[in-house]
Amino acid sequence: MDIKKHIVLILLFSLISCSPNNQLDNQPNVVFILADDLGYGEIGILGQKKIETPNIDQLAKNGMILTDHYTGSPVCAPSRAILLTGLHSGNNPIRGNDEWKERGNVWSFEAMFNNPELEGQRPLPDSIITVADILRSKGYKTGMFGKWGLGAPNTNSIPNNKGFDFFYGYNCQRQAHTFYPTHLWKNKERHILNNQIVDKGRLDKDLDPNNEESYTRYNQKDYAPTLIHEEALKFIERNKEESFFLYYASPIPHLPLQAPVEWVNYYKEKFGDENPYTGGSGYYPNQYPKATYAAMISYLDQQVGELVSKLKEIGKYENTLIIFSSDNGPTHIEHVDINFFNSAGPFLNSKNTVKGNLNEGGIRVPTIVTWPNVIPSGSKSSHPSTFYDYLATVSDLVGESPPYKTDGISFLPTLEGKNQEKHKYLYWEFPSYGGQQAIRIDEWKGIKKDLFKGPSKLKLFNLSVDPKELKDIASEYPEIVSKMENMMKEAHKTPTMDIFKIPVLENDKKN
Repeated sequence: MDIKKHIVLILLFSLISCSPNNQLDNQPNVVFILADDLGYGEIGILGQKKIETPNIDQLAKNGMILTDHYTGSPVCAPSRAILLTGLHSGNNPIRGNDEWKERGNVWSFEAMFNNPELEGQRPLPDSIITVADILRSKGYKTGMFGKWGLGAPNTNSIPNNKGFDFFYGYNCQRQAHTFYPTHLWKNKERHILNNQIVDKGRLDKDLDPNNEESYTRYNQKDYAPTLIHEEALKFIERNKEESFFLYYASPIPHLPLQAPVEWVNYYKEKFGDENPYTGGSGYYPNQYPKATYAAMISYLDQQVGELVSKLKEIGKYENTLIIFSSDNGPTHIEHVDINFFNSAGPFLNSKNTVKGNLNEGGIRVPTIVTWPNVIPSGSKSSHPSTFYDYLATVSDLVGESPPYKTDGISFLPTLEGKNQEKHKYLYWEFPSYGGQQAIRIDEWKGIKKDLFKGPSKLKLFNLSVDPKELKDIASEYPEIVSKMENMMKEAHKTPTMDIFKIPVLENDKKN
């Protein structure tokens, strides 16, 4: 689809939205809350014992847990692209994180501050229409708050050009490696904050790692997650007489370890003394890493509670569809200590099975949906669903056909307790961490790794009895393996950008 067709579609949507028959009175508001690197087992309702998440747990008690819901990718940018476009990772223009490093020193905070041309990730094509485009075409006010990562400031792929009326947050994923940045973006302009540039690295060897004052430079004045949250609440207030779509893409609990002091103090008292993290791995030092990580998640939980309270205050809670999820599984960075928290929950906690991996711990994400008077309280659904279903679901919600052929299936029937169409399969590919492919058919999960080394044998797992993917039973079910191999070839399309190609998959397409 070229830019002219894109413009025609947007104009057509606009005409539809202006039609006198297009009434929004009964259309629900949509609030999508996306946590960043939150593991399946890091909220109380799904088994977390150490971190307190009462507000998220209450969402689940008031609505439905989607027990078998998947992100589109095990890392940030592609999962967000898949969420907004309805195209899975075998068919999406964005299939991995890519920092567009040929532009210059893209990892330097100072260089990016001096030259915004160095910010941001590769853009979505002009032809792409997003979930926000669809809802805006139906008369919704659309706002995006948090981390974008789908197009640098100098491209056509910023939030305001991809369906959002209002944007406040990080354009660039790398900038989100500090929660005290020099600036955030407010629509198309930089909002300069009262923070200084602080380089990442190890704690100065002359500083005492057990002295709180050694860490003061890493905690400044303007905490980005708070500023982003305040703007989201203002957006709800401004649009209380309208139907609205709020995409709340929180940057937490993604590292770095930086959290409000009151929450850190709460968990310091709860957990006791810790071994300080003195820096490395591209992140800031922290005296109380476990307490700070828990504090970040509880602060996100507090913000979820405040969003719900705001909806109730303006009388919109009863007519609001709220979706809470995570962009991928928990990080494998050591100072988070996923074993201490049992971050992957029922799945395997290991560097090779969480974020960055197509194992269940990397792509099965905690997902809760509430919609009073529609979704039964305290309900669960094991229908396998995924991020690329959202565009179809939103289209179904507002009575529109998707603007192009997507890979998703609406799960609105699941929410409404109606007969649900099932996927023939769920599919993932990931051109990083060695190159990976995965597929799920009912209870069967197939996965390939190390594809950059050449052809890889598919490992097969029965998730109903082996959610940790410990026992490869491919040799026992050759017919299922063969079926999966054929479906994986069917699902893969050659990427438009060479950087996302996995050579062995391209060779398979030729054969």
